[in-house]
Amino acid sequence: MLKLTKIFHFETAHAIHGYDGACKNIHGHSYELHVTVVADTDYEDFIPAPGFIIDFKEIKKVVKEKVIQNFDHKLILSQAYIAHHQMTNKAENLIIWEAEPTAENILLHIKDSLQKALPNHIQVDHLKLYETKDSYAEWCK
Repeated sequence: MLKLTKIFHFETAHAIHGYDGACKNIHGHSYELHVTVVADTDYEDFIPAPGFIIDFKEIKKVVKEKVIQNFDHKLILSQAYIAHHQMTNKAENLIIWEAEPTAENILLHIKDSLQKALPNHIQVDHLKLYETKDSYAEWCK
């Protein structure tokens, strides 16, 4: 089975409501996202011309549109966080979620967004979202 992976970077801030640690405060991360896709056809000998299951440029286009443009230099907060910190709802770059914006929930959101936007013959197979250089959330098909 052939798989392709492309790596992306973006900057996003968040805070986790109900968490009893430093992450309860608004802070940012330099995220690294690994997107791995697979075709629904299993090629054995070779891929007919042009020789791609999908062009890396197409993966980049979809991820930029569905992830980077929506998350880069944004602040993600939950409805619960905003209800307890009313001044935060005035931020120009604010995204409000029902769920807490943990690495796990961000990754699930990314998976759903990408799968809807990719061509029908391409599936998201694996995602890895590094919140720090040594901590990541991972989703596998």
